[in-house]
Amino acid sequence: MIDISDEELMKMAINKLGLSARAYDRILKVARTIADLAQSTSIRPEHLSEAIQYRTLDRNLWQT
Repeated sequence: MIDISDEELMKMAINKLGLSARAYDRILKVARTIADLAQSTSIRPEHLSEAIQYRTLDRNLWQT
């Protein structure tokens, strides 16, 4: 498994998905919520990647 930092993960998501600053902020908020539900004191890469997945799902649903 590839070990990737949170910062690198967000950079890849912004570049690959063309996310705006507003989307970046929303992803962080969702990742914080996911981390809270997992009873984690910090946002881990798996929380961030799950939040990014939700964002891409949201974008796909609204593009019709």
